[in-house]
Amino acid sequence: MMDAINREAYGAAADKLAEFSASAGVQQISSVAEEILAAADLLRREPRLRRALADPARAAADRSGLVSSILSGKVSDETVALLSALVSGRWSGPGALLDGVERLGVDALLSAADKAGELADVEDELFRFGQVASGDPRLAAALADSTAPLASRQELVRDLLDGKVKPATLSLALLALAGFGGRGVDSSLSRLVELAAAKRDRSVAHVTTAIPLTAEEEDRLAGRLAALYGRGVSLKIDIDPRVIGGMRVKVGSDLYDGTVARRLAEARTALAK
Repeated sequence: MMDAINREAYGAAADKLAEFSASAGVQQISSVAEEILAAADLLRREPRLRRALADPARAAADRSGLVSSILSGKVSDETVALLSALVSGRWSGPGALLDGVERLGVDALLSAADKAGELADVEDELFRFGQVASGDPRLAAALADSTAPLASRQELVRDLLDGKVKPATLSLALLALAGFGGRGVDSSLSRLVELAAAKRDRSVAHVTTAIPLTAEEEDRLAGRLAALYGRGVSLKIDIDPRVIGGMRVKVGSDLYDGTVARRLAEARTALAK
């Protein structure tokens, strides 16, 4: 999550992106998104450039001019304008600036998916990919192996997902491997799911049960959570027989654990005293 200083720096670029997305077509927004994420890759590889663009001692016009000198003619004018607006803000440090560039690329991808009517699909595909990856120990280890080149791990994900998910889903999954916001793969995917849901003005509820819920049970749970949080809720359900019965629900930092496994653990603790 951005702190107040970085949110303010991000605001001008976010407003500019919203204005651009309102009038541009899906393909144009997607293209700009990919260019922004490519710029994030450049900043990830070039710490000196990150420091220069986040240096508060340099005038905003100088930082913006540096972006233009590097990217003009290589990416679209819209991308240059968006990144120039981003670096013109006052950032708390080079890492925060990189996070901001990544976030701008993500927001652009989600805007394109929203305009194409694919945002709910992207949200669900990211969640399902996270489940598949975490549920296969060998795959999870391969994706999280920081000693392996990022390009080879991303090629593995392309082989798994290309042609089977929306293009935005694939791009976001590749970003998760790079460590969106400095997170690990699982945390990156979870955060991207949350951002996709937030774009639809929804919260994400991670639900763990021993057996699948019926459609009626899902609707009832979603309705109760929506009433509690005052907005729509996307249920992301994980089946785990280890909870034995009941369910665990996590929404943001709120955890509601009514599983049999938790009650048994509490009983064992009480008996051990």
